[in-house]
Amino acid sequence: MIYPSSVSDVDTIIDQTVSATETIPREYAWDFVNNDFRLIDGKFVIVEGKEALKVWIWKALKTMKLKYSIYSDTYGQDLDSLIGQGFSSGMIESEAKRLVWECISFNSHITGMQDFTATSDGDTLTISFTALTDQGKVSVDGI
Repeated sequence: MIYPSSVSDVDTIIDQTVSATETIPREYAWDFVNNDFRLIDGKFVIVEGKEALKVWIWKALKTMKLKYSIYSDTYGQDLDSLIGQGFSSGMIESEAKRLVWECISFNSHITGMQDFTATSDGDTLTISFTALTDQGKVSVDGI
């Protein structure tokens, strides 16, 4: 049979198609060293799964919240509020962990974080952690 026999068959097919496409994260590949899109023969490269989540996390953590009107009010990070404030290292790590979780938890593929570290050196805050996702663990180092 070429066509579905009932409306419920159509709804089932749509649900299966939507859930299948929503379960695989996709992003344009990112060159973390040069801070630019990765291209092959002048064309954007698409990555999926863990690599796509790494790109999404990196971009979210590199984007200041509320700075760019193209993004929603919930996208991005507020980590700059910790830099140069004279907080103790324990306070910086605790608050950075909370702010990072607020930033990345909007992605439905991300389920948690572990091995979180945050170090401050004057006006620099360096963060590393492992994101727990439905695609596996994603290491985020030196953001």
